[in-house]
Amino acid sequence: MIGLAYAMSGEIQSILDSAGAKLLETVCGVSIYEIEPGLAAYTGGVGKVNAAMSAQLFIDRYHPDWIVNAGVAGSFLDLPIGTIVLADCFVQHDVDTTPMGDPIGLVSTVNRIDFPTSEPEQAAAILTGLGVEFRTGKVATGEVFMTKGARADWVAETFSPTLCEMEGGAIAQVCLRNEVKFTALKSVSDRLCQANNAEEFFNYGEAMAKLNGIVLPFARKLSQIS
Repeated sequence: MIGLAYAMSGEIQSILDSAGAKLLETVCGVSIYEIEPGLAAYTGGVGKVNAAMSAQLFIDRYHPDWIVNAGVAGSFLDLPIGTIVLADCFVQHDVDTTPMGDPIGLVSTVNRIDFPTSEPEQAAAILTGLGVEFRTGKVATGEVFMTKGARADWVAETFSPTLCEMEGGAIAQVCLRNEVKFTALKSVSDRLCQANNAEEFFNYGEAMAKLNGIVLPFARKLSQIS
């Protein structure tokens, strides 16, 4: 079983429409759909708490072999809108227990800063085989919709990520603790180096249109190696 993890209903809608997906259930506000046999998807909500709760709920109820987080993200680099990024690692930029002597970004209990994705070489080979142009990079997750400014500069200098978003690091942590494989495909919706507020740069529709044309064939190929 492959599970596709989305945050917002707007992100997932084109896949639901194109695949004729069936709503299986809605539990605690998490809507779960059957895309096709062996492939399900859900919308978990925005932010780390929603992402973690919905990932654990989906794992408990459907026992996936692999979860793929798909969604939009802001880029710290001057990348074109719609650029596809295969995440190779996640960090959580809003975790700070440095007063206790920990390094910045260390997530307690699991005691790590970096959360690598599963079998990135295999995932990259699938995208290449599908003829998808993409790049790989680190993604920083946190409970903030990032815009240009001091906070974005600090995250860039501290963690050197390619992208910034609000859910993937939490899903990566949940998958790690459940020993479920995890991959993330992100589409650039905005450039943090250029804009000062969300209205200036959030090219949501353009970013998701490209990504959702890739997610289903990617997941089908992934199921063959899971």
